[in-house]
Amino acid sequence: MIEVQGLVKSFAGHRVLTGVDLRVEPGRMLALLGPNGAGKTTVVRILSTLLRADAGRATVQGLDVARQAAQVRRSIGLTGQFSAVDKLLTGRENLIMMGRLQHLGRGAKARAGELLEQFSLTEAADRPAKTYSGGMFRRLDLAASLITSPPVLFLDEPTTGLDPRSRTTMWEAIRQLLTGGTTILLTTQYLDEADQLADRIAVLDDGQVIAEGSADELKAKVGDERAELTFDDPADTARACAVLAVPQTELLSVRISGVRELRLLLERLDGAGLEPASLRVKKPTLDDVFLSVTGRRGGEKASAA
Repeated sequence: MIEVQGLVKSFAGHRVLTGVDLRVEPGRMLALLGPNGAGKTTVVRILSTLLRADAGRATVQGLDVARQAAQVRRSIGLTGQFSAVDKLLTGRENLIMMGRLQHLGRGAKARAGELLEQFSLTEAADRPAKTYSGGMFRRLDLAASLITSPPVLFLDEPTTGLDPRSRTTMWEAIRQLLTGGTTILLTTQYLDEADQLADRIAVLDDGQVIAEGSADELKAKVGDERAELTFDDPADTARACAVLAVPQTELLSVRISGVRELRLLLERLDGAGLEPASLRVKKPTLDDVFLSVTGRRGGEKASAA
């Protein structure tokens, strides 16, 4: 449904994209991760026909985004970082206006009603959008992008600035779209968002894809699980570090691979007369992946040109 090959884009002599390759299968979601300035929004703007690439090729539903831009626009929806909602209009008026702009005619009012119900906005439908909470506002923005039921949807950091409850509500709405067969390209700086929603994840940095795979595949590249143990007595901590042959730290962290190795570790400690005060098995996270491949934590801002 979405295919990108060798995408290149520069602004004022600064190359933002340096040969990006991406592919999204029908009814699936690809999450595009990366620090600020990595080129995520530039990719979305090119795919949604708002920018032209300097080189490379991109297609949506087999349509070339440069040569067949008008046809592409009829088959996509876009929710950007900045809302397209008119705050002075009511929620219903916003959706009806979007429907008429998309040539729905008399069907615009009925479609607006369907979307207001789908996104739990019926009670607030006839209030000005400026009175909406942040979560309601973003749901209305997402609803507006779906006015024509597009098969392909671009979500550019759709939950930025939302509180946890509003983010969870948005996630549920996005899951419903995936269940209905919508193909989605999501950009986000929330690694848990990509982990929860995406079938595949691509990490973009310095204008190119530096890692790609499912969440589990990417985590597996970072390393095995780790057992983290603490002891009440610092002397016990020192002894445990010696028994397990690991550097001495307040939090003892040992790489393990599965339950068998964890059991052997505990048996070695028990044999030395040592009992941990706490034990936690920590699995690799997408944040670990992000740090491993980019050299910085997820969400950390890169310097912009």
